[in-house]
Amino acid sequence: MKLHELNYSEGAVKNRKRLGRGSSSGTGKTSGKGHKGQNARSGGGVKAWFEGGQLPLFQRIPKRGFSNAKFKIRYATINVSDLNRFEDDTVVSPELLKEIGMVKNQLNGIKVLGDGTISKRLTVRAHKFSETAKKAIEAAGGTVEVI
Repeated sequence: MKLHELNYSEGAVKNRKRLGRGSSSGTGKTSGKGHKGQNARSGGGVKAWFEGGQLPLFQRIPKRGFSNAKFKIRYATINVSDLNRFEDDTVVSPELLKEIGMVKNQLNGIKVLGDGTISKRLTVRAHKFSETAKKAIEAAGGTVEVI
């Protein structure tokens, strides 16, 4: 088979509906838009949430309180057990973690959590540490540096 011999399968391609082409097509004259009115005009029609001039739902419901969610500080997390892949006496920094792909998006910083065990002596530099992570790293002979 050659490129110029390729064809679409039967029924895969349909002709587009040609509007305003006589009465026999079924879409002549007003082209399926009825007579006059907002929906008959070009660019006409209303948005999906428009309620015909009635006070819209989002304006009717009460608004209360304040959410601090958009100002929340989010950390990229990494577990102590993930640090076993490094050699002894390595300085593990956010730049190194991003470079090797352990952390894809640094967000507002990196937090080391204490899940698992560590057997290597490392210097770990991060923005936050859990208490169990600090204890585990220091118990293995490593050091913890808060950036």
